[in-house]
Amino acid sequence: MKVLVTGSAGYLGEALVRSLRQRGDQVEGLDILASPCTTRQGSLTDRAFVRRCLRDVATVYHAATLHKPHVATHSRQDFIDTNITGTLNLLEEAVEAGVGAFVFTSTTSVFGDALVPPPGEPAAWITEEVAPVPKNIYGVTKTAAENLCQLFHRRFGLPVVVLRTSRFFPEPDDSPAMRDGYADANVKANEFLARRVDIEDAVTVHLLAAERAAALGFGRYIVSATTPFGPDDLPELRRDAAAVVRRLVPAYENLYAAHGWRMFPSLDRVYVNAKARDELGWRPTYDFAQVVADLAAGRPLGSALAREIGSKSYHAEVFAEGPYPVE
Repeated sequence: MKVLVTGSAGYLGEALVRSLRQRGDQVEGLDILASPCTTRQGSLTDRAFVRRCLRDVATVYHAATLHKPHVATHSRQDFIDTNITGTLNLLEEAVEAGVGAFVFTSTTSVFGDALVPPPGEPAAWITEEVAPVPKNIYGVTKTAAENLCQLFHRRFGLPVVVLRTSRFFPEPDDSPAMRDGYADANVKANEFLARRVDIEDAVTVHLLAAERAAALGFGRYIVSATTPFGPDDLPELRRDAAAVVRRLVPAYENLYAAHGWRMFPSLDRVYVNAKARDELGWRPTYDFAQVVADLAAGRPLGSALAREIGSKSYHAEVFAEGPYPVE
């Protein structure tokens, strides 16, 4: 089967290309950057180029995007051109080419201001029912691209699955306070409780989405590690997250102490992956329980695939103030 992966030089794009090649698929990797996983170098804004890339393609994995780290370094027009116009070109040519499944990588950033409740309120329980309230051009353009995907299913019957992924990047946190207060591995371990997914699990859910796209027609799914929390935990999570984790995963405390790690004092949101597990049959491997098991066994955290790909960075240049500038 011939498949197209956009953003093939990126972190998720490379992971998808590697995994698809390993299972024997014929893969075309599209990116504006040259890379070992890129076979078609060019821009999604070039409609003729997109048309050529889609010839004989059965499945599209659309991972190419400008990300949140680009908000301070790229114009709003750049975001519109790449994230909206590029997606529109790909959708229109996918219909013309008779593509059977279109998987669009979106982001939990579309929820924006809905993610942080007012002070004193419980942590937010984020499901697909929460209405997006984008707070920057990244969220606005990804929301618009999601809606284009839904339109093309409704208008042309294109089977489309939208995956709203939580954090999977390996770069340090963009917050100086977070970088100064916690070891990087500590931050990422904590995030597996509520707002992180391993890249191997992200690849798995993309493959499942493509397999089920025709039967689903259209669907939106949150992609994040399975949380140990339930709705009843939300008030205490906002006040004292460590107490909740201690109650639910008591083994974590001594292991954290041995590493000099700390739990975040408060969690403001919990991403819920129940719909993806129920409707896509997704069973993510890497969650906080796996973090604790790996710490206990002295194993490195995360998947082998994450370590193989390593860190790619979002920019060619290096910034003194952090992994990338924040608007």
